[in-house]
Amino acid sequence: MFRENMNIYDLVITSVNMPDMDAFKLLELMGLEMGLLVIMLSVHGDTKLVKKGITHGTCDYLFKPVRIAELKNIWQHVVRKKIDFRDHINTLNQDNRHEDEDPSI
Repeated sequence: MFRENMNIYDLVITSVNMPDMDAFKLLELMGLEMGLLVIMLSVHGDTKLVKKGITHGTCDYLFKPVRIAELKNIWQHVVRKKIDFRDHINTLNQDNRHEDEDPSI
């Protein structure tokens, strides 16, 4: 489902504990293969799980129950990614303009 519609998603929020799926494999698939931002939720404060989530690419790791203040800040991840992407595109465009210039000028 995500592969077919990946252009409509900016962010995936998933639980670490899912009965039918390995959350860290999902994280790798969504984050590395598809370039989506992933936030993981867990009832466990186990530092090993948090570290594993971070090393596998989660952009945030929240503990359940999630506080309203944390939810209000989630949008910042999406905005930051869009700004980084825009800056990357602008840099590429500037590099291309410099390549098109006549070196004798």
